[in-house]
Amino acid sequence: MRPRGTRQLQAGRFGAWLARPLASFHLVVTIATLLTVLGLVMVLSASSVESYADGGSAYSLFVQQAMYALVGAVLFYLALRIPLRWLRQASFPLFAVSVLLLVLVLIPGIGSTVNGARRWIDLGLFSIQPSEFVKVTFVVWGAHLLVSRRAAARAANDPGGLKNLLVPLVPAGLLVCLLIVLQPNLSTTIALGIVLLALLWFGGLPLRLFLAILASGAIAALVLALSAGYRSDRMRAFFNPGDDPQGINYQARQAMYSLADGGLWGRGLGQSRAKWSYLPNSHNDFIFAIIGEELGFLGCALVLGLFALFVYTGLRIAARSVDPFLRLLTATATTWITGQALINIGYVVGLLPVTGLQLPLVSAGGSSLALTLLMFGIIANAARHEPEAVAALHAGQDGRVSRLLRLPKPEIYHPPRSRPGAAAGKPQPRDRPREPDPPRTRTRANSRGTDTLRATRAWEPSYSVTHGRERGKYR
Repeated sequence: MRPRGTRQLQAGRFGAWLARPLASFHLVVTIATLLTVLGLVMVLSASSVESYADGGSAYSLFVQQAMYALVGAVLFYLALRIPLRWLRQASFPLFAVSVLLLVLVLIPGIGSTVNGARRWIDLGLFSIQPSEFVKVTFVVWGAHLLVSRRAAARAANDPGGLKNLLVPLVPAGLLVCLLIVLQPNLSTTIALGIVLLALLWFGGLPLRLFLAILASGAIAALVLALSAGYRSDRMRAFFNPGDDPQGINYQARQAMYSLADGGLWGRGLGQSRAKWSYLPNSHNDFIFAIIGEELGFLGCALVLGLFALFVYTGLRIAARSVDPFLRLLTATATTWITGQALINIGYVVGLLPVTGLQLPLVSAGGSSLALTLLMFGIIANAARHEPEAVAALHAGQDGRVSRLLRLPKPEIYHPPRSRPGAAAGKPQPRDRPREPDPPRTRTRANSRGTDTLRATRAWEPSYSVTHGRERGKYR
């Protein structure tokens, strides 16, 4: 057992590391890297038998997943470089394109049908799943819409009530959910519902109305779950786990056997028995069961720990950001990714009905992997826009990762100012872009060396508000 002083020293060092300006950025990059690498290793292990049986090569599915991981890494890097004003300007066009793709995938001859569902568009060398693309675009456009509506209402001294919050966000969300239900794809519909609820919650929807919308969504999901044969079979299997062990309960039962077979330490990497055609979709929906079988309870705890660290990091970025757009965007994206992970793990361990939602960055699925990495890149970009991070980067303290990737300096956030006559609705001249104030730095010597203190005049009022009454929600 370590002495108490040693534990306190290590905790102090970890706290000092978290206090560094770019700690949030490094955490996001580390979490995305670890989950992606773990996912590639487990996809190779879980899919090797099926790949060899289908095509004579044990690496076919793994190579495909690795190619999408490479595409996702490029998207991650591009998301780090894109200026926030460009992201906001392109949010609606990208959302409109994603909705158009959802319409096109329903047209015979354009959308590919697999297992009775029309969810993919085959482009020859690869295929895309528009429902995965719309998750990202809906998060970005929804955050931009709510922030822009609130800023315009404040400038005009007209709060606008609930109309600015609900319209057109809720109708657009319902349209997207309807198009996805027609594929049919209930699992992605649930994920879009999580995104919509997160936007409304962090956007400041009153609790009573939020609970009413949440109850309506739960009822609609239950009706959809009972409307189709295969979905009603899943619900019946969940509420009657002992019925038909070789039929509707076969997959869930085999997943539980895999988890139990792993024990504490696991059978060893690549030593799963369930992947030998005992557990269907072992490399996709039920890959968490293979992790439990091969890596044991400790492997499952590692996955849960990484997602828990992601929750902490995402909410930390949202709380420390001074830009309302980044606060709403980061909080919503964190809720969506974490909620999808919890649903996947929940039905693998038998706590929820089987829905088919993938484990983000871990399950096999090219579109899901690439676009989730894109979302992680946007979150990492938001981490570089924290006030301390902006000051450090403008002061030349880029760090090894930023210098290696040659990332541009983040923009300094200037809160919008109300102009005379705006409240009366008078036309106003277009604001000229202002150059950011140069950061002021001063150094002082202390017992541990040189401590650089950074202060930038532009964000001081907003930063104090963010850590005061506006923490948690965008008001």
